[in-house]
Amino acid sequence: METSEGAELCFPQLNSSCKKPTHAYTEVMLIYFLLSFISLITVALNLLVIISISHFRQLHTPTNLLILSLAVLDLLVGLLLMPVEIIYLEACWFLGDGLCTVYYVADYIITSASVANMVLISADRYIAICDPLHYPNKVTKKRTQICVCFSCVCCVFYRILLLNDHLEKPGRSNSCFGECVVVIHYIAGVVDLVFTFIIPITVIIVLYMRVFLVAVSQARAMRSHITALTAQRSGTVTVKKTEMKAARTLGIVVVVFLFCFCPYFYPALSGVDTSVDASSAIFDTWLAHFKSCLNPVIYAFFYPWFRRSIKLILTLQILKPGSRDVKIL
Repeated sequence: METSEGAELCFPQLNSSCKKPTHAYTEVMLIYFLLSFISLITVALNLLVIISISHFRQLHTPTNLLILSLAVLDLLVGLLLMPVEIIYLEACWFLGDGLCTVYYVADYIITSASVANMVLISADRYIAICDPLHYPNKVTKKRTQICVCFSCVCCVFYRILLLNDHLEKPGRSNSCFGECVVVIHYIAGVVDLVFTFIIPITVIIVLYMRVFLVAVSQARAMRSHITALTAQRSGTVTVKKTEMKAARTLGIVVVVFLFCFCPYFYPALSGVDTSVDASSAIFDTWLAHFKSCLNPVIYAFFYPWFRRSIKLILTLQILKPGSRDVKIL
């Protein structure tokens, strides 16, 4: 009987050891397959975005640099964070308290930097639509690179400050050996809620709404100069297409953001501590990370150049001499 009980522990020789996670075999296999598939798709989609923008010279624009930066962060989620969570889901944590803390700090930094990139993309689209004449002077490759680097540095310092207690004393939230848990005090959770959720989503909504209104206004101004009946009908179609495209982009970005982050920030909204461990990985952490799988679809897959570049990549046309200068736009 003692052997049987010891076999269920992560560290049988320790009385304070955690018990090994136990789930039904069919349930475990289904979860493993689903999460592994999400991880694989996340890596594949973001890798295609990275190769496309990096390879073709015509795609080296400020906007695409932001999309490239977002794809790199999302690739790290699918390549580094998701696999660790898949393994930990049905196993004990044997890598020590230090690596446990480092893992969660890296997780939070990548997630925050990804959200910051989404805000930068919104700002880029706002300037491009609302101030197109000054866009080339205001938004350059160098300034874009500086903004991306600055946002990443800010995210690093912000997360280190927020998780300072866990860095000073790794494993402070663990209740037993073989566990990897990070508990964030509700005050820190509220701060995180404001800076990682409320402010970004507000900025994104305001900027995209402004883009939407300006795009519709420009389309209607163009229609007012058309006098022929046929041309007026054509102008009406243009307005409707502009409205639908702007509304669709705004709707997708906001809905995905809310859907992926609301469950994680629910404890902060209800005034309790936020506990992040294997038991919440499927519902909270994985849902937040699932955004990394959807980002390339929202920000790149809808672009015609991305579909063309995929064909060139999958058919190995990019290996031919001079393929970098192919007209992709």
